[in-house]
Amino acid sequence: MKIAIDGPAGAGKSDTAKALAKKLGFIYVDTGALYRGIGLYAIRKGKNPASIEEVVPLLAEIKIEMRHIESEQHIFLNGEDVSAFIRTESVSAAASAVSAIPAVRDFLFDMQREIAEKNDVVMDGRDIGTVVLLDAELKIFLTAKPEVRAGRRLRQLEAKGIEAKFDDVLADVIQRDYNDTNRDFRPLKLAEDGILFDNSEIGFEETVEQIISMAKERMA
Repeated sequence: MKIAIDGPAGAGKSDTAKALAKKLGFIYVDTGALYRGIGLYAIRKGKNPASIEEVVPLLAEIKIEMRHIESEQHIFLNGEDVSAFIRTESVSAAASAVSAIPAVRDFLFDMQREIAEKNDVVMDGRDIGTVVLLDAELKIFLTAKPEVRAGRRLRQLEAKGIEAKFDDVLADVIQRDYNDTNRDFRPLKLAEDGILFDNSEIGFEETVEQIISMAKERMA
């Protein structure tokens, strides 16, 4: 079975997908981590992550793998476990930039499909239900108001000891929303057979339980 979860930054896709996979006994596939790996490589090479001319030639040098170690997903970049290095703000911005490059999305497409064909999966990203897993039995578009998502992101940063201002975080959320929904290639959008799920007014546990109920209906 395939469960696709798409949505904008800060909607809680990764945490929700991870919890769903654990409760259902599925494999969790964080596609954003794959793009982060490529973004990290571009940074390390001193290249502009938004430049097609600079990023595309790097793909021939990249071997990126997703491994599950003690039930945790790890990303390996050319044999190095980079899981601890891909969650910074700079890598996040680089991942957003490289993900807008068609060649990068094509580069990762087959890997994502192969994982889904061999396992029961919960996969989250920006174009899972609309491109990668068109045959997913359940497609969720998880979202929340920009102010709510910015508040969540701010709390995450503060928990890591990173100082930030709400207005700056909100501006970043709004900008990423614009970039994701307005790009020419595979823009972020609700799949025709997807379910819009706004969790602005409910908590994490309720979000997970409601989606699990939907999944079980389709598994019956």
